[in-house]
Amino acid sequence: MTTSVSDELLRYPVGQAQLPEGPLSAAGRTALIQELAELPAQLTAMARAVGGERLQFPYRPGGWTGRQVIHHVADSHLNSYVRYRLALTEDNPTIKPYDEQGWAELPDVAATPITVSLSMIEAMHSRWVTLLHHLTDEQWQRTFYHPGYDRTYTLDQALALYAWHGRHHLGHLKLLMA
Repeated sequence: MTTSVSDELLRYPVGQAQLPEGPLSAAGRTALIQELAELPAQLTAMARAVGGERLQFPYRPGGWTGRQVIHHVADSHLNSYVRYRLALTEDNPTIKPYDEQGWAELPDVAATPITVSLSMIEAMHSRWVTLLHHLTDEQWQRTFYHPGYDRTYTLDQALALYAWHGRHHLGHLKLLMA
């Protein structure tokens, strides 16, 4: 089945992730870290702008609801934070992938107010951003292996990926306002 342009835009409202081939510059890292620092407030503002009723609907046919998106960001970014800590303390650890769709369908997603995940994102990003500001150039080149993608990521690449991930899901929530 061919994906139409509109389907692609609904799936990837900010485009697909682009990972750096080599080390990021200090300025590039700073900009991406700032995106992670700003994400909790942006998610909270977007959730308020969308409104509770519309968060119950999917942002595209067959997609997650706004509620699932917010809980997913909390789950995903918590996993990324742990992956950073593993990469900083182990040599190229193999991380544990998780079933994102399965997690999005667990009963706590429907039963937990989004404010819980928004608070979790705010607190966890505070720790994560603090960690990121203190990494050396050498530490940014540490790696982890993701068996689900059969790929090794540097922490620079993971930073670019998760800054994009935040923009990506903010884009999904924005679609609920249309």
